[in-house]
Amino acid sequence: MKQPKKPVPKIGATVTSADNMPEIREGQTVALLQELHILTRDGKMNQDSRRKLKQVYHLYQFIEPLLKEVLTEKDNVSLVDHGAGKSYLGFIIYDLFFKALQNDSHIYGIETREELVARSQELATQFNFPGMSFLPLSVAESTESKLLPAQIDVVTALHACNTATDDAIQFALKKKARHIVLVPCCQAEVASVLKKNKGQSLGKSPLSEMWRHPIHTREFGSQITNVLRCLQLEAHGYSVTVTELVGWEHSMKNELIIATYKNLPRKRPAERLKEVLDTVGLQEMNARFFAAEEAA
Repeated sequence: MKQPKKPVPKIGATVTSADNMPEIREGQTVALLQELHILTRDGKMNQDSRRKLKQVYHLYQFIEPLLKEVLTEKDNVSLVDHGAGKSYLGFIIYDLFFKALQNDSHIYGIETREELVARSQELATQFNFPGMSFLPLSVAESTESKLLPAQIDVVTALHACNTATDDAIQFALKKKARHIVLVPCCQAEVASVLKKNKGQSLGKSPLSEMWRHPIHTREFGSQITNVLRCLQLEAHGYSVTVTELVGWEHSMKNELIIATYKNLPRKRPAERLKEVLDTVGLQEMNARFFAAEEAA
């Protein structure tokens, strides 16, 4: 006997508990998920879409409390999403959180691919999301762009490849961000410097054995890059939490770094940052992994 089809919420409607769609959060706009190709026209999801939505919701659980914290201190909240891509994260955050605020709160999506920027702008207009805008810029370019406000509350950079994560950190520091959410990816720059200086490092310290073999150079380079990023943030007064981003089963790059500015003492992490750079032969990267005093 065939099971009766589940009723599909009307296009433009939001999901409620009565819709029998347990994988979708209440308040989510059905048509938006369809335009993002997470839901089909008949309200179904394939395995890839289900995984994608699970990932975004998992991230949202970390980001929502940060947004609420900002709103306890001021009337509106701003968020910049670096490497936005198709802006799944930005649209779902706006739909679930920003849409109900009715104030000047804003999400900025930064993405280099102009066709994705144009499509995201179309969707924001289609769904009447006035607090969303998209800029065809690299992360580095956005740091100097006059199209963004001087201060941003929350900065996200999810799977921003190689140095784009570091550019996002520099953006956040310049914009005096209260919260920073990072999922780093493809950290190749540090590994290349380790490889270049390997001959000078070998023999100076037994620690150099950690990156003597090529595969270890790559893995150690990835690990030390994130260690340096955390120290850098702490050296600018941030409290840093590092955890595993469960739910990203398709990727080995699932480290989640959340930093919150608390004006903490900077001296000790700044000293540690320099010591680590010196110990592993990365002195030439002082300009990238700088402490607050050097920035001043």
